[in-house]
Amino acid sequence: MIVQIILAILITIAILLQKSSSIGLGAYSGSNESLFGAKGPGGVLAKATFTLGLLFIINTLALGYLYNKNNSRSVVDTLPKKEQKLPAPTPAPAAAPAAPAAPTVPAESNRS
Repeated sequence: MIVQIILAILITIAILLQKSSSIGLGAYSGSNESLFGAKGPGGVLAKATFTLGLLFIINTLALGYLYNKNNSRSVVDTLPKKEQKLPAPTPAPAAAPAAPAAPTVPAESNRS
């Protein structure tokens, strides 16, 4: 975080030290005073500003990654877990009565 603050201060100083021009957004469309325009790379201060800006972005991405890695838990994970009382188990049904044995055909008795 300290590196981020130092980079922000250095970028601000580098931007304020550059000469001002009234080209507005023309610097991004390839005008003569752009960083890599028709006259080649800009001065040392422009290169330093570009480098500091790139370092600032890389540091911002690294800080975001580290923050998310350390804080990947949810607030819900910290809540105390309540014991859920389950309803008492219902007693198992009594064993079904055994089916009566199949009727047997009486042996033929003495028929006359």
